[in-house]
Amino acid sequence: MTKIKRKIYISTDLEGASGVWRFAQTRDRTSPLFIQAVEYLMGDIAALVRGLREAGVSKITVIDGHSGGSNFIPHLMEPGAKYLTGQPRRTMEGLDKTYDGIILLGYHAMKGTPDGVLNHTQSSMAESRYWYNRRESGEIAQTALIAGSVGVPIIMVIGDVATCREAKRFLGSNVVTIATKRGISREAAELYPFQETRTAIAKGAKKALDAIAGCKPFKLKMPIHCKREWIEHTERPQETRVVVREASIRDVTKICAF
Repeated sequence: MTKIKRKIYISTDLEGASGVWRFAQTRDRTSPLFIQAVEYLMGDIAALVRGLREAGVSKITVIDGHSGGSNFIPHLMEPGAKYLTGQPRRTMEGLDKTYDGIILLGYHAMKGTPDGVLNHTQSSMAESRYWYNRRESGEIAQTALIAGSVGVPIIMVIGDVATCREAKRFLGSNVVTIATKRGISREAAELYPFQETRTAIAKGAKKALDAIAGCKPFKLKMPIHCKREWIEHTERPQETRVVVREASIRDVTKICAF
């Protein structure tokens, strides 16, 4: 029997990685805490890549999605994948319909989630909230919209417990989720040992491949009515609204960044 060749795209963030629970670990690239947090992220990525390779995936692309990129440590890159980082580049660089699924690694819950570790949407400093067709959404849904515009489903989400819950709510019960920690508040968490989270991530990779058939690309009814609300440094929230009428990758990217 011919083995099915799989192509998987991994989109990474930092706040949801194992061992990360405070903003001091995620903002200043010159800080020892930041460098250490990125090492934690690389360990999670390595576990995921190993799991996918052992499950027979033939092509793996990993994109650096935290704060514009430049977060990967080359000497810690697990063999068997291609790693995309730096700027300028397109959002979800290289993603097309030939990929079988997308895995979100190191993601976090949307702004305002009480038990979401380091919760925010887009920027943890600008403090914005987003709605699409009147449903408040975070970065999981935003990434899924981009993926859905080229017909690729999200098959696995890795982050804290609140992130896993949000993923199921937006993407359905078939998406595989792996918790790296449990949030107590925005900067407090019950951390799980690396050996446990990375073993779970590697095992989850096989489950995610098995879930591909049951995971559908995330799409919204067109036209998409979008609202962004700025909630920091203002007496009253300021709003911007746009309507996107075509489901192209460029339009969906605008939804995420306006």
